[in-house]
Amino acid sequence: MTFIDTHCHLDAAEFNGEQNTIVREAQAAGVTTLVLPAIERANFAAVQALSIQFPNCAPAYGIHPMYVDHAAPADLNVLRNFLAQPDTVAAGEIGLDFFVEGYDQKMQEYYFAEQLKLAREFDLPVLLHIRRAQDIVLKHLRLHKVRGGIAHAFNGSAQQAAEFIKLGFKLGFGGAMTYSRATRLRELAATLPLDSIVLETDAPDIPPDFLPPGSPNKPEYLPRIAQTLAELRGMPLEEVARATTANALSVLPRLRMQ
Repeated sequence: MTFIDTHCHLDAAEFNGEQNTIVREAQAAGVTTLVLPAIERANFAAVQALSIQFPNCAPAYGIHPMYVDHAAPADLNVLRNFLAQPDTVAAGEIGLDFFVEGYDQKMQEYYFAEQLKLAREFDLPVLLHIRRAQDIVLKHLRLHKVRGGIAHAFNGSAQQAAEFIKLGFKLGFGGAMTYSRATRLRELAATLPLDSIVLETDAPDIPPDFLPPGSPNKPEYLPRIAQTLAELRGMPLEEVARATTANALSVLPRLRMQ
């Protein structure tokens, strides 16, 4: 029984010096592949280096919407060079975030649109950040058609989920699903087509309910997160593992080459 963590920030400061242990413990838990999304030009090289160091880690490169304030248009040319590399599995983490006060919507949309164009240029799927921005993200996806990807940390409506699925996207579910109070999210996890769901940790972020407060999330916890999905859907964990792994390989086809 194997799992793919489709969203793990292994280069995060919380993991400094511990990456060998984290990857080893993830593999011991059955998490055979980690997708590592970059968030700004400053960490492209770190993500690349980890992907070289650990053959089961696959890189994605992008400028996160919460980092556009210290991005420059020249960063898009650097990003193009990283996206052109044959081991790159996606453009990401890219998207929009209208949750935190003081955001610059115009700048976020500029970088999002430009990165969608780059993803289309290299025929890459995208890893989407869509917090409080699902409908506007969908608007851009209809305008700049890409080959699909993953709507990371999905927390929209059933109608919005259906629209992402129509556009070729899988929906990422992780630690937030483990909280009993997340009733709408758990209902989606239980009722969406199984072939539309992939698993993720967003480690070290979005820690699951079973961790002590303040503990960082880690990819080794993915099977326990998957167990929640299995329970919500009333099916064996093995079936969830098999389906979500197949879904990840389908939407991120370069993972098959890892």
